[in-house]
Parts: sequence; C-alpha cells; structure tokens
Amino acid sequence: MLVGQRMSDLIGQTDLLRIPSLSALSGSDIYLKCEFQNPGGSIKDRAAKQLIEDAFERGELKPGMTVVEGTAGNTGIGLALVAKSYGLKMLAVMPNDQAPEKERMIALHGGELMAVDPVPFKNPNHFYHTARRIAEERSDCWWANQFENTSNARAHYLHTGPEIWQQMEGRIDTFVSVAGTGGTLGGNSKFFKEQDANIDVWLADPDGSGIYQFLKSGEYVANGGSMTEGIGIMRLVDNFRQASIDHAVNLPDQDLVTLSRYLREQDGIVLGSSSALNVAAALAAALHKGPGQRIVTFACDLGERSASKLYNEAYLKGRGLNPEPEPIEQLCERYANLGDNVLAKKWCGLE
Repeated sequence: MLVGQRMSDLIGQTDLLRIPSLSALSGSDIYLKCEFQNPGGSIKDRAAKQLIEDAFERGELKPGMTVVEGTAGNTGIGLALVAKSYGLKMLAVMPNDQAPEKERMIALHGGELMAVDPVPFKNPNHFYHTARRIAEERSDCWWANQFENTSNARAHYLHTGPEIWQQMEGRIDTFVSVAGTGGTLGGNSKFFKEQDANIDVWLADPDGSGIYQFLKSGEYVANGGSMTEGIGIMRLVDNFRQASIDHAVNLPDQDLVTLSRYLREQDGIVLGSSSALNVAAALAAALHKGPGQRIVTFACDLGERSASKLYNEAYLKGRGLNPEPEPIEQLCERYANLGDNVLAKKWCGLE
C-alpha cells in the first residue's frame, strides 16, 4: 500500500480490470485500466503531475505561482489538485459548454475557473489562446501547455506504460486509446513499441475529430460532432507526434450509448463518454481481429462526469441520439464487418 506525503503522491498505480461481458462476447480478453482511481478522478492527473514536477525541475515554477491552462475539464481538475499539493494556484480556462460536473470539481480542488465561449481554434478567443495569453501577460503565471509540452506524454512513457506492462506480465496484443492532446496515446504507444514492436496500436476517434482523416489522407477533415469532451483534435501537436499507430477507427456516439448501458447492466461498470469510446474501439478491434487477443484500454475518468450528457435522456434526444441502446448482438455484427472502415496504416510522428 502506497503512503504519500501529499495528494499528488497517490497518482498512478491504478488497477487493471478484465471486462467479463465483452471478453465473453468477443473471445478475447479485454482489460480496462481504471484511471478513475486517481485522486482527481481521471487519467489526466498523471499528465498534471508530470507537467508540474518537470517545470519545478527546470526552474520555471516556484511556490506561490499560478498554473494556467486551457482545458476541457479533467486536466484542469488534475492541475488544481497537484498545484495545491505544491503550494501553487490554478486558473483553468474552459469552454462553457463542458459538463458542469467538471466545473464543480475544479472549484472543489481550489482552482479558479474562467469560462469562455466555445469558438474555433483559429479564433483568438479560443480557450487555448486565452490561457496562453494570460500566462504571457503575468509574470507570476506559468502556462502548462498540455498539447505541446511533452511532459504530458512523458508521464505515460515513464509510468502508465510500465504499470500496464507489469500488470499484463508483458503479454499485450493490442493497445487501444482515444487521443485529445495525444499524450496518453503517445507516451504509452512509444513505451509498448520499445518492448514489443508487434503490439497493435489502435486509435479511437469520434465524430467531429479529424485525426482519422489525417492518418488516412494527411489532412484534418471532420464530419459531425461528438458529446465526448476533450477527445479528438484538428491539428498536429507535439504530444501526438510521440505516437506510433497501426490502426484507426471512427465510431459514432450512438455506439457509446449502447456500450455504456451494456457494461453498466452486465458488469456494474459506469463509463464516461471517452471511456465508452475506448471500450467500443477495443471491442471493434477484438471482433475485427478474431478471438484470442489480449487487449488493453482505459477507463479515463469517473462515469459520473458524464451524467449530464451520456446518461441524460433529454440531452441525448437533443443531439438526435436514441437513449435506447442498440441490441449488443447487432452492434457486434457491425463491428465484425467493419472492413475498410478500419484504417490500417502505420504512422509514427517521430519518424
């Protein structure tokens, strides 16, 4: 049992859970890394800790300063928690259309929240540019810059990947992950490929993100939108450049409704929207490749952070989604016949 001196010491060493229902359905062992066990409730705690610790080591941060970051929520929560552990303040700049559950958590951990209108990245009032501008204008502020600061990916290369490797006893066939900043995908895939180049890395991409099309054509093109928050990106950033990818799949939000309800009923697992996308892609990989696989993916955060969206019937209907899940047998049949919808293309940003 870990004994820490500060809350941030408790980040990491999360459990790995074999999903009984989907493993039985697919004939492959599908494992879920339970990142909701981190003290801030998400995988972003790991990046937050590494970003701040590396900045202290470089002399960029000193006690009493303010960490500033543009975030969809979870990184802001993680940074608020870690900042408090190190005697720092936290200012999170966040689009005002994100889940209110995340806004409350930032405040509960002592962070200050600046909510801004959601606008395209090219707009100077985008949350990313707003955070950068605030940090540049104030000498007592430090911009975490989670997209380009590769301490993000380093957290997973140094810690998450090795944890999974040890828990899986070095036997992994497929690794599946969504990408927001690309840090989780980048750091873990880099570590896994160094251990075993044959590990098959799958990117899970939602509607509204252009990563799938970028890998396919070299251009960021997106169609539609998704309820997933902080997932997907429309530009190439340094953390994503760390990634090695073998396959990519784009899956619709309706599948997240089906998988989240199925795991809740069958296994007692309550998934957030990004976690549901991870699990959907893991099931797709299992059925596309055939039985006998050992597949690992992430429960990125607490399912309760998606209560107002993924588990809200009125919200789903407002987005044109059916609150009633598709029969699991029907979904599995679709996934077994994805064919060319699974993009098979090796990509490594560092090559």
